[in-house]
Amino acid sequence: MSTVAPSAEREGGVLSRRYLLATLGMVALIGIAAFESLAVTTVMPVIARELDGEQLYSLAFAAPLATGVVGMVVAGNWADRSGPRVVIVASVLAFGVGLAIVGTAPDMVVLLAGRLVQGLGSGAVIVGLYVMVSRLYPPALHPSIFAGFAAAWVVPGLVGPVVAGTVAETVGWHWVFLGALVLAVPAFLMILPSLRRVGPPVVAPGEPRVAWSVGRIAWSGGAALAVLALNLLSELPLGAAAAVVVVAVVVLGVALRPLLPRGTLRAAPGVPTLVLLRGLVGAAFLGSDVYLPYMLSSEYGFSASASGITLTLGAVAWAGASWAQGRLGARVPQLLGIRIGVALVVVGVLSAVASPLLHLTPAVVIVGWSLAGAGMGFMYPRFSVLVLRGSGDDEKGFNSSALTIADSSGSAVALAVTGAAFVQLGGAAEPIAFVACFAVALAVALLAFAVTGRAVPRDVT
Repeated sequence: MSTVAPSAEREGGVLSRRYLLATLGMVALIGIAAFESLAVTTVMPVIARELDGEQLYSLAFAAPLATGVVGMVVAGNWADRSGPRVVIVASVLAFGVGLAIVGTAPDMVVLLAGRLVQGLGSGAVIVGLYVMVSRLYPPALHPSIFAGFAAAWVVPGLVGPVVAGTVAETVGWHWVFLGALVLAVPAFLMILPSLRRVGPPVVAPGEPRVAWSVGRIAWSGGAALAVLALNLLSELPLGAAAAVVVVAVVVLGVALRPLLPRGTLRAAPGVPTLVLLRGLVGAAFLGSDVYLPYMLSSEYGFSASASGITLTLGAVAWAGASWAQGRLGARVPQLLGIRIGVALVVVGVLSAVASPLLHLTPAVVIVGWSLAGAGMGFMYPRFSVLVLRGSGDDEKGFNSSALTIADSSGSAVALAVTGAAFVQLGGAAEPIAFVACFAVALAVALLAFAVTGRAVPRDVT
């Protein structure tokens, strides 16, 4: 007996004539955003050297994370008011403008401006596409289209770093971004016909439209500004930097409270700790990930394409472990699965600390980072499952978005600390600078492991 709803049977699958262009276009947009986020890690060492931007290296990664939080909050509110059409058009335009600015940047300051715009667009477009799915496709087809979105993240992880490195070595790093812009145009054109079928939300007579959540948008902006301020520490004298840290941390803590479940910052048991853990493990992983190609290039003489192999292997391990944990199901308790994942990340980051410190063969960090990727893949799906399981019907959307906000904010803060340490200790010319960056990430990973016991209530396995 078919398990597909009657409406889905009549309209066909996600690749049927009715949905084909929309499916291909949306998956392509997700894939381009994923490729760009992975590619920039591979080519940023080249960019930093060419544009003399080593001091702003970490900010180039933190900037789109910070503005991405604002984009997510604004897009969610805007889509509830006006539907996904205007959100997707505006966000794709912002993403494209950001790519154009970055791809033509003559210096690091202009590149950072482009990254800010790009992050705003990429954060918003994901939200817009998810809302479009809910409005365009029948529920029976949602698993298929979301599986396509997942594949759109996996495939760039397998080939993106090497492709980006090869492009940077042959025609120049600018074409990593300009090429993504060229590919985004036909992807957007493919979804336009379907966007016309997705109108604004239907409001019952006498019912007001969803109001603008001015307070939540303002808090997200405050959080973004605090994160950006933290990432400028390396440019300030010691006294001024200390003052900025105090102010920015206070602002960030206050701004994030309305965006996260109550008790998140103090690791309250259950959902709050799950959200906190998502931010901590994301910070530990990305805080190391962005410096691995730089370290392999500076300390071991790897080319851009060769250094990307480490990221590719980590992505392959992530995908494989994610598939494995799905197959294992309840045979591995949820808390144990999270602990295993965090432990593997600890091992991977420890290999990154030890390699430049002890002058080990690069094979150590390459294997170690594959283990870290496996750890992320083994635990990341569990966060979403447990958060949804522990949330009421009126909390699922808020708590799900909080996972992404915590991930972006935690990663951006980690990048601020590692960036300051990297510059203060001499940058790429000094192996100890890389050791310090990875040591910060290791401390965060160990903190994550320490709070895993509070992630799952006693009655949940």
